[in-house]
Amino acid sequence: MDAEQNDGTAVFEEHRPVLLGVAYRMLGRVADAEDVVQDTWLRWASADRQTVREPRAFLVRVATRLALDRLRSAQSRRETYVGPWLPEPLPTDVHTGQVPDGAERAMLAESVSLAVLVVLESLSPLERAVFVLREAFGFPHEEIAGVLDRSPAAVRKLAARARTHVAERTPRYEVDPDQQRELTRRFMDAASRGDLDGLLRLLAPDARLVGDGGGKAKAPLRTITSSAKVGRFMAAIAQQGVAHLEFAFTELNGAAALVGSDGGKPTAVMLLDVADGRIQCVYLVANPDKLTHLRTG
Repeated sequence: MDAEQNDGTAVFEEHRPVLLGVAYRMLGRVADAEDVVQDTWLRWASADRQTVREPRAFLVRVATRLALDRLRSAQSRRETYVGPWLPEPLPTDVHTGQVPDGAERAMLAESVSLAVLVVLESLSPLERAVFVLREAFGFPHEEIAGVLDRSPAAVRKLAARARTHVAERTPRYEVDPDQQRELTRRFMDAASRGDLDGLLRLLAPDARLVGDGGGKAKAPLRTITSSAKVGRFMAAIAQQGVAHLEFAFTELNGAAALVGSDGGKPTAVMLLDVADGRIQCVYLVANPDKLTHLRTG
């Protein structure tokens, strides 16, 4: 490998976390985001890099356009998805050193939370791209306009519409990470014992449970609403017997999460939205296709 190739690889690796962050927020799938990054590398490797004045802008433009193409195709497939569709859980445990400092810390921003990603699913592809680039990574409107081949005025309108949409549909509250982790522990303890009273003490009156089995694993086909119904559902799971499962704490999408595994193979992930000391929403991801990238133990 000559010096120019080495330089090109180094530049790409410098920006890889941002490219992965953009693609994941656009698509909600780790494997799809990694494919976009790989395709971006192929475009970068074959480009005449001497004509590229701003490598970061070039790479983000390529990755965003590739992600847009995939997103448009994915949205049509999701219309026939069995049950609710949830984003693929993303490991973000800063204590493992897997998420470096610097610009890459945007991977842990609010926009990577499962609640926000679910709302982003309701945006148009262009609105989602603008929101991700502007709100998660701080790109100026003029630069986003170049990425999307739109005028700055059009980008500002898209940004305002997307920001309003997300703000109206995303709960705004301060989350105490220690409190969330403690409530997650207590929730798992009560659920594993089938303790309905204990579950009801933890759940907000209007709590919801959103399950994603994709037709390949047991999960509710509709969102369960109210603390009583969510509590009964979790207690019923315990009565069916889950003694053979092992549960481990980790951090996914910037929050404490539980990974259930059978013989070392992840079978389910639970993430909780917490506010005012109560659980507002339980996200249950059981589709095996969305768990293959997770490690246990």
